[in-house]
Amino acid sequence: MWGRLVVLLALIGGTLSLDKLNMCMDAKHHKTQPGIEGQLYLQCSPWKDNACCTANTSAEAHDDNSYLYNFNWNHCGIMSAKCKKHFVQDTCFYECSPHLGPWIQPVDQSWRKERILDVPLCKEDCHTWWDDCKDDLTCKTDWHRGWDWKSGINQCPQNAHCKKWTEVYPTAKSMCEQIWSKSYLYTELTKESGKCMQLWFTGTNPNKKVAEHYLNKGCGTHHNLFLVTFLLLSVTSLNGLF
Repeated sequence: MWGRLVVLLALIGGTLSLDKLNMCMDAKHHKTQPGIEGQLYLQCSPWKDNACCTANTSAEAHDDNSYLYNFNWNHCGIMSAKCKKHFVQDTCFYECSPHLGPWIQPVDQSWRKERILDVPLCKEDCHTWWDDCKDDLTCKTDWHRGWDWKSGINQCPQNAHCKKWTEVYPTAKSMCEQIWSKSYLYTELTKESGKCMQLWFTGTNPNKKVAEHYLNKGCGTHHNLFLVTFLLLSVTSLNGLF
């Protein structure tokens, strides 16, 4: 009896881990399941072998004021090309990545039911992003909320003034962690560590192994709690039978 229970728990645990390793979040433009998308556009193309985004979504990710979210990158003048490149990569990462399971959390928003929280980014990605945007301007710290949407696209709210990037985000850490409401976590980990997520890559997706690492070691609390709860309920039920 106990042997069967152990096997059952192992099967359940393995299934949950596999689900989280290759999944799409429940959000506005995400596919239900990841899969091959051979025609992904430009900066979204690294995900073509296994993607949560469609080709249309990948194309729109590159456009100013695209239908995806009607988000205006140029709210404080024209964003520089080198800065915008990172926001396109960030959008592709969010829309296309199938390996964000360890950091997906439920959320009650009109445009999505799940979000990512505290995804550990590689140090190089945060610093390059911040450095390439440091001469640009913005009027807000958290770009998820507080915009003036009366025109149909986001504009700076009343009394919010455009400031140099480094005034709003004095460090790479402040930018990466604040700009999307803690979606990302700044780390001192490098790409070679295999323990941080890369916003963009060439060749084989390195983020799958990173997700495996956190599923096995870093993000197993809720998974383990589920298994312990299941075990206790099972033992209670068995005791009631004997």
